[in-house]
Amino acid sequence: MSVLVITGTGTEVGKTVVVAALAALAAADGRRVAVLKPAQTGVADGEPGDLAEVARLAGSVTTRELRRYPEPLAPATAARRSGQPTLHPSEVASAAVALDETHDLVLVEGAGGLLVRFDDAGSTIADAAWALNAPVLIVAHPGLGTLNMTALTAEALLRRGLESVGVVVGRWPAVPDLATRTNLVDLPEAAGAPLLGVLPDGMAALGRSEFLERAREGLSPWFGGTFDPEKFAAPHTC
Repeated sequence: MSVLVITGTGTEVGKTVVVAALAALAAADGRRVAVLKPAQTGVADGEPGDLAEVARLAGSVTTRELRRYPEPLAPATAARRSGQPTLHPSEVASAAVALDETHDLVLVEGAGGLLVRFDDAGSTIADAAWALNAPVLIVAHPGLGTLNMTALTAEALLRRGLESVGVVVGRWPAVPDLATRTNLVDLPEAAGAPLLGVLPDGMAALGRSEFLERAREGLSPWFGGTFDPEKFAAPHTC
């Protein structure tokens, strides 16, 4: 795998931190890493966006942004309101392929959920993943309602012929409630794919070395980490 698309089950699920954690582990392993953000919304020109956060946390990685819209809306809506050009999946695929030529791993971070529209024709990050023939990682929030949103995302991937490699829980709370704890067991079934990590809430506030340590603890060996889903779930579900 050299290109991986990361999508969320919605907004504010910790997707950017998961991308930064994946990038940090790969870079620490000596791999050349690029992070592509096709559409950044809610950030004005000159302001730091998601890619600045990734670079701050992960260190020496290549970053590229294709579109930026100032209002915090879906890319298609933000483009229409700002009068700026929309984004087509072919542009995303072309940019990812170009980065793949000079990097060992390319991480493509979607905006919000899987079916958030890039343009008025209904193009989404799912179309970009299909054009790239790239697997998709789902980032889910841990609490009540996440099973339904994760299942819907997984079903949409399946219907489009896309491979879901697994699900990572972002923003795990310091004191998880009953629904959050039991979701650890049920999320793999909802996703139709394994639980590949759990990252604690607040990781974005960490320094780079501590961030790398937490990333290693919170992500699967598949990504270079040490996360064991059964070991993590045991004290929360007994």
